[in-house]
Amino acid sequence: MRDTERFDRAAALLPSALRASALFLPEERKVRAEELRLRSGAGAFLRLPEGEVRLPGSVSASELGEAVEKITKSSFYAAEESLKYGYFTAEGGFRVGFCGSVIRKDGVCTGFRSVSSLCVRIPREVRCVDDGLLSSLRDRSVLIFSRPGCGKTTFLRDLVRRLSDGGRTVALADERGEVAALSGGVPQFDVGGCTDVLEGCPKAQAAEILLRTMSPQVLAMDELGAEDLSILQRGAASGVRLLVTVHADSRTELERKGIPMELFDVLVRIERQGGRRVYRLEGASC
Repeated sequence: MRDTERFDRAAALLPSALRASALFLPEERKVRAEELRLRSGAGAFLRLPEGEVRLPGSVSASELGEAVEKITKSSFYAAEESLKYGYFTAEGGFRVGFCGSVIRKDGVCTGFRSVSSLCVRIPREVRCVDDGLLSSLRDRSVLIFSRPGCGKTTFLRDLVRRLSDGGRTVALADERGEVAALSGGVPQFDVGGCTDVLEGCPKAQAAEILLRTMSPQVLAMDELGAEDLSILQRGAASGVRLLVTVHADSRTELERKGIPMELFDVLVRIERQGGRRVYRLEGASC
């Protein structure tokens, strides 16, 4: 896949006029783009490593509606289960965040009455796990953490690929469909030849199924939440290596979230420095 193709596929989700503006952007910006954002009454914005840049044109409520139809393929009802969490993963692994007026039932958000903002995240395949990193992480349980938007999912995907192509049997619980992005059962991202993917199922439930049915050597999960912590003990007790990502800015925050650090051999902290991602390895028991 050429460098700009992911951007062009994300732009295809936009309303017609905005799509044209996005597609005519310089290639240098397309390659570096991380998100496309639409805000009703404010306009469209391109998120780059250094910040947001406004695109030509405005965004009306009807154009946002057009974008929602494209993203959900006109089946807003079918997307309801995902939308109650504020996002929907479009075909190809493009996670779209929604904001607007929510519908509440029994005190819980069940969907959107109207949409005021959209954020289309542009996933990339980046070969970021070199031989040196691989030798430090192979056959170890790894926790990857950073602030949002620093590339945890990208790093996890590439680590899964390298372990899988190295002969490890990997089970991937891909709840949001962002890591492998199955389409017709075929991963749209390279996650290696020895990887089994369970998509669209809550992580804890998916991990339980994968452990029970696929006999993995490695269990991988993206964006671990508090409700998923119990499955880590189950995985460790089964003798598998764990690969997980967590939103956290520091070890203190990891501990505050209740992450059982004793289950991991090494931590990978991802930081941004001058638009570049830096990977720092730390001992879990430090």
